[in-house]
Amino acid sequence: MNKLEAEDIYYLMVLGRAFEYAAKENYMKGNISGFLHLDIGQEGFSVAAIKAFEKGDIFSTYREHIMAMARDIETKAIMAELFGKQTGVSGGKGGSMHLFEPSRFFYGGDAIVGGHIPNAVGCAYARALQGNEDGVMVIFGDGATNGGAFFESLNIAATHKLPLLFLCENNEYAIGTNIKRAAPFREQAKKAEPYMLTYTVDGMDAKAVYETVRKAQIQIQEGHGPVFVEAFTCRYEGHSVSDSNAYRSPQEMNHCKVKDPLEKFKKELQEKWLCSEREIKSIEAKAQKAVDEAVEYAENSPEPELDALFENVFYEERKNVVS
Repeated sequence: MNKLEAEDIYYLMVLGRAFEYAAKENYMKGNISGFLHLDIGQEGFSVAAIKAFEKGDIFSTYREHIMAMARDIETKAIMAELFGKQTGVSGGKGGSMHLFEPSRFFYGGDAIVGGHIPNAVGCAYARALQGNEDGVMVIFGDGATNGGAFFESLNIAATHKLPLLFLCENNEYAIGTNIKRAAPFREQAKKAEPYMLTYTVDGMDAKAVYETVRKAQIQIQEGHGPVFVEAFTCRYEGHSVSDSNAYRSPQEMNHCKVKDPLEKFKKELQEKWLCSEREIKSIEAKAQKAVDEAVEYAENSPEPELDALFENVFYEERKNVVS
């Protein structure tokens, strides 16, 4: 990672946090409806993992706004999608949970917990047959590791030595259920150890996440088979905006926030890359301006046409079929 890359990562982290706060505000105003899962507190993980996985296919969870921006999907198009507008990345029909952009090899926002993991296995199998060495990364939470499809995916990926990076975001909560009530151990990488090489990393440290994911991608590209990376993170908000987060004590939240990834990486910029306070303020102002412009763009964008309801559906009318 050089100075320009570090500044880009910090910009995207600041952009992500500002975006999430703006999304929360507009949800409360009624401009955004449906589900909204915020990534505040986990920006370092979301940005660094995507930036480190330079090429290849990415399958993500529905908490994917920041990941989509890190994958170079336009901030305006993402915000417009949350607003349900025609100019949104998914035409206003996907909303917060379905930011899908195949031109960026970003297959994000699967609403079924763990439902995208088998899809990523299939994609990795296809890429292996095609001779594509870039690989596939699938991102999921700790709660997804308790599903049967997760273990089936580990087994198939390991058996066929697929170029697949399993990236577990362990924030110790599956919605409101603490990991201690759903698994016999905190480290979910233990579930993958019989199948493949595993790494654990501090998910609140963007630099550490970047280096670990990059190392894992190189290994899958070199034909060593799948790799499992577990990043320990902490989200500051509830599972979604309808979740009050009341099941977490003030002490627990304070313990989370002293590890703030933005503050940690800002210190990295200052000490390692000798960024001045003026440079950092300029990055932060640029990020806030981009979010303000994205909100304005979303507010002024048109609603989808009614005919759009019949586009991109797996159905064609047949006159010779009796209903």
